[in-house]
Amino acid sequence: MGPAEVQEGDDAGEVVPPWLDHHQKELDAGALFVLKSKGSWLHCGYHLTTSIVGPALLSLPYAFTFLGWGGGIICLVVGALVTFYSYNLISLVLEHHAQMGNRHLRFRDMAHDIMGPRWGKFYVGPIQFMVCYGAVVACTLLGGECSKTIYLLSKPDGTTKLYEFIIIFGCLMLVLAQVPSFHSLRHINMVSLVLSLLYSACATGGSIYIGLSSEGTEKDYSLAGDTPTRIFGFFNAIAIIATTYGNGIIPEIQATLAPPVKGKMFKGLCMCYAVVVVTYFSVAISGYWAFGNQAEGLLLSNFLVDGKALVPKWFILMTNMFAILQLSAVGVVYLQPTNEVLEKTFADPMCTQFSVRNVIPRLISRSISIIVATTLAAMLPFFGDINSLFGAFGFLPLDFVLPVIFYNLTFKPSRRSSIFWLNITIAVVFSTVAVIAAVAAVRQIALDADTYQLFANL
Repeated sequence: MGPAEVQEGDDAGEVVPPWLDHHQKELDAGALFVLKSKGSWLHCGYHLTTSIVGPALLSLPYAFTFLGWGGGIICLVVGALVTFYSYNLISLVLEHHAQMGNRHLRFRDMAHDIMGPRWGKFYVGPIQFMVCYGAVVACTLLGGECSKTIYLLSKPDGTTKLYEFIIIFGCLMLVLAQVPSFHSLRHINMVSLVLSLLYSACATGGSIYIGLSSEGTEKDYSLAGDTPTRIFGFFNAIAIIATTYGNGIIPEIQATLAPPVKGKMFKGLCMCYAVVVVTYFSVAISGYWAFGNQAEGLLLSNFLVDGKALVPKWFILMTNMFAILQLSAVGVVYLQPTNEVLEKTFADPMCTQFSVRNVIPRLISRSISIIVATTLAAMLPFFGDINSLFGAFGFLPLDFVLPVIFYNLTFKPSRRSSIFWLNITIAVVFSTVAVIAAVAAVRQIALDADTYQLFANL
């Protein structure tokens, strides 16, 4: 049995249609086994929603504390419009090259062909790997923090440390990481979509309940700090919002679509952004309304004040459980670029995907990948500060700047056209924002450095 015979379906014995056979024989093991091209637009919508709508959206009220009502809502709307536009541009570029007989399955492949081999090898590839693996570490850390919150609800004086909960969550990730291909995650990501709606509804409902109760904090919407603090806070908040809208794996998601791909990604994006609008705006507005400039980096932390629950404990437990389960799906989605590289390096495309020759290296390499991510999360519980830097250096270029550059270089619109200058404006503005946001993130790391401690029990 040749490699082409295992492309279709999750089962090793399903046969590929003849019109796909020639294309698949040319694929490396990473593309052949991890980026299986057999999904529908609905599956694409599940993948997109999981990769964008994650528990990081619970930090949006905190971003509003640096922006205020007007600035916060404007940045939220601009982020939605620009990323939807940018992701659609990437999809159009991918569709164009696919119609020309050169289908790109990876972000670095796009950069290699459109901008040159050095861009793909030394910039886009490393940046994408950094932000995606950083997202895996962040999900593992946040999963441990949510697990600890549940523990402290039932045992306020408990002595179990944060890093122990991170390890427990890492064990769940260790199991899910063995799911063989990106396409195989479609059902998990469908559940993830539902979970994102559930914990967002809980976060919104809890915020409104506390905001209306006498136990809620006094609402203060003023911007705290001196002028330099406000300026750096403004750009730090932009980095937070950019990270929540961040994706960084649009080509890999589109690679899971069965040919022909035309129009399918746009349908998936519409489905995804319907969920984005419902969840992002409801959580951000209700959370900032309820807590003002006292909103925490994770909104659920505001539901507990000095160990006292402001909403029923079962409600906090349920909300955290929804978040934990969805975090595991988000983490596994962002593990796919790493899995693809590992598969390309260690697997043999001339053997079947589920042969002993390929299963053992896959099991070992993916397990090591999760163990490393879990160790980093346990060692660096202050990883949120570092992740802001990743957002500035990674998500802003990948999701705001490169898509418009790819479009202009591929379709070469007239310099007199509005789309050319719109794309140039987006590239210049968000490149500038990325640089300033990176400086703001480095400043925040320097300010918090005194509190950093390996394996800290935060």
